[in-house]
Amino acid sequence: PAEDSFLFLDVLDAEKSSLHDLKGAVCVEIGSGSGIVITHLAKILGPSNFYAAVDVNEHAAVATSQTANQNKVAIEMVLSDLFSAFLPRLHQSVDILLMNPPYVPTPSEEVGSKDIEAAWAGGIDGREVIDRFLPCIPNILSPRGKFYLLLVEANKPLEIIAIMNAQGYTSTVVLRRKAFNERLCVIRFEKNDSSL
Repeated sequence: PAEDSFLFLDVLDAEKSSLHDLKGAVCVEIGSGSGIVITHLAKILGPSNFYAAVDVNEHAAVATSQTANQNKVAIEMVLSDLFSAFLPRLHQSVDILLMNPPYVPTPSEEVGSKDIEAAWAGGIDGREVIDRFLPCIPNILSPRGKFYLLLVEANKPLEIIAIMNAQGYTSTVVLRRKAFNERLCVIRFEKNDSSL
């Protein structure tokens, strides 16, 4: 795990009380990597929720399963691209959605690998995977759902907030942190009450 994962852990700790209010929650992490984030969520919220993790990389899937097992939490690990393995079964059913996407700006041809670069290669502005995923959010999140997205400045967070706002979501920057040459932030998106 790197600084971005540790920022996500701090966000979950900061949001713990409001997340506890979501009893019987369906919790999914997209791009689980080591599994530390979804495992931490499962540890702080307990076994009364359903936890799943998705990653396109087989090594990440194994790492996530090992992290969950070592911490004695039940996490369903799915080898898949983004959320495709869950639709339509979990249509508008996810209460807590976590995503630490591949956000590093890279040439477009580096995006879409199933190897280790899938963890960081984000394409133009580091947004190619993010931009593919954002239109799926209304089909994934439950009406009470919370979507936590980790971004860097190069991803143009204000543009992403505008895209999500146009889909009827409010945004809150939960935490910001500078790590080496990156300025990281995690944004929480929730359905705007007036659009329910």
